[in-house]
Amino acid sequence: MKALSIIAIAAIILTPPALAQDNPMVGGAEMFADRTIVENAVNSEDLTTLVAAVQQAGLVDTLSGEGPFTVFAPTDEAFAALPNGTLDALMMDDDADQLASILTYHIVPRRLDVDDLRDGMTVSTLQGSSLEIENDGTVTVGGARIVSDAIPTSNGVIYAVDSVIIPGTGPDDTDDPGPSLE
Repeated sequence: MKALSIIAIAAIILTPPALAQDNPMVGGAEMFADRTIVENAVNSEDLTTLVAAVQQAGLVDTLSGEGPFTVFAPTDEAFAALPNGTLDALMMDDDADQLASILTYHIVPRRLDVDDLRDGMTVSTLQGSSLEIENDGTVTVGGARIVSDAIPTSNGVIYAVDSVIIPGTGPDDTDDPGPSLE
């Protein structure tokens, strides 16, 4: 019995820290707190459209930078739910500014941990407009439901959301609506 206890203690002591921690999973990929927002997102099968859009909009350097940032990251399903042809139009070179406006509307230039997401609070986005947080047990941001745990990164935090948030389309959005989707 004593030998079994010694083996169990040795196994705990010798277990590498990375194996001892439960890292969040998104799109079948493990997310790591010591990697940037971009380094984590590129590994997720659920965020491939977002990664392509971030590249197209020229935001890779921003989201790889020091931060801190909170990214409300639309999943591939969220992008697929946009009206037919919208994503294709946004991904064209001549719509990079409009795409950047929509994507930066999903980015808050500070870290918001789960406990910070209080019902009725408003946060300013990198785009310049505001988003309202609702938290009645289910957290929504600008009407998009958070569908993942918080994903801590070296330069902020990511939350996967179930829809693309379009500036100027929320029920209480009185800020500059940004560019039109039409």
